[in-house]
Amino acid sequence: MRIEIMEVAYWLSIFVIFYAFLGYGLLLTFLVRFKRLLYPNNSSQGNDPNLPKVSLVIPCYNEAEILKEKVINCLSLDYPKELFTLYFITDGSTDHFREVLEEFPEVNLLHEDRRGGKTAAENRAMTIVNSPFVVFSDANTFLNEKALKNLIRHFSHSGVGCVSGEKRVRSDKKDEASTAGEGLYWKYESYLKKLDSELHSAVGAAGELVAFRSSLYETLPEDTLLDDFMQSMLIAAKGYKIVYEPDAYAMEDGSASVKEELKRKIRIGAGGWQSMYRLFWKITPWKHPLLFFQYLSHRVLRWAVTPFLLVGVFVLNFFLLEEGWIYQGMLAAQLLFYGAAGIGYFMETKKLRWKFLFVPYYFCIMNYAVILGLFRFLRGSQKGAWEKALRKQPV
Repeated sequence: MRIEIMEVAYWLSIFVIFYAFLGYGLLLTFLVRFKRLLYPNNSSQGNDPNLPKVSLVIPCYNEAEILKEKVINCLSLDYPKELFTLYFITDGSTDHFREVLEEFPEVNLLHEDRRGGKTAAENRAMTIVNSPFVVFSDANTFLNEKALKNLIRHFSHSGVGCVSGEKRVRSDKKDEASTAGEGLYWKYESYLKKLDSELHSAVGAAGELVAFRSSLYETLPEDTLLDDFMQSMLIAAKGYKIVYEPDAYAMEDGSASVKEELKRKIRIGAGGWQSMYRLFWKITPWKHPLLFFQYLSHRVLRWAVTPFLLVGVFVLNFFLLEEGWIYQGMLAAQLLFYGAAGIGYFMETKKLRWKFLFVPYYFCIMNYAVILGLFRFLRGSQKGAWEKALRKQPV
């Protein structure tokens, strides 16, 4: 009886892990294709020729080295200048940001000496923004020329409350594990977000580039770690849709090393636990059945369940070895996978870059970060302001 219970737990865990990382993507693909058959002309893209006023807000902290490039990028966007207001908010910065921004009279500078973190900066910026739509972008990302138009066009539909752009990670043949793994991860994430959006609503937005209806913006607690995710999901909880727009994208460099990427992922992990706690009664199966299904499948399982199931499956496998060759084969496959991850770690420390080993390594790092993020969330040791991870320098 004990063995039977362990076998049920083992295979149920395998199913949940598969579903969370691959099965949901397969199911989404089927559901979206079926929806296209039922509604062949359905589209959330508007094409309103009367462009509205837009505010572009760039929160930054000690980013003087890249501010000039970021401002030039923002001013080159294809959007009527009379309808476009650019804000840089530099709260707490102690570098030479003023000297850089003074070169550009088009920039509205918001600054106070107190460093409250990104959420506090965005909350303060929204007390000044007076346009119907606001776009947030990170200082270390660079937008494509049509980004604003491609975001804002979706708001011609009254049911759209938030539009998320796509995050893209620069990569090349010389990239190390962090960048290669991060780039591959975001390509798959972008695919899922596109399908989520087409089925019903994207599940959260990327802070690198996101647009909101200003009237729907909620002032968040300053200790909020995933401000972009929380803001977009609170809007979705009000009945509005989050649209994903891959033709509005933000390019950024990958983390300088896996150590730096782990630091970032732990913060995201802690933020995931914090977000699930704060959204617990906001998004429910009886109020938002389809959104809840997407949220559970795309976020909750990965953030709260699968990292622990991976450990459980590995441990259970040792107790089931005598139950047949399939368990022996499954253990061998796990040992091979984790061995590849270990080799990937060793090679990264030696600056040897075989990308086929980076995927298992990055996968393990991601799930390890979720577990560490839980402990950080429970301790309450992660604050809204933090030291950002170092990014790979372009060559």
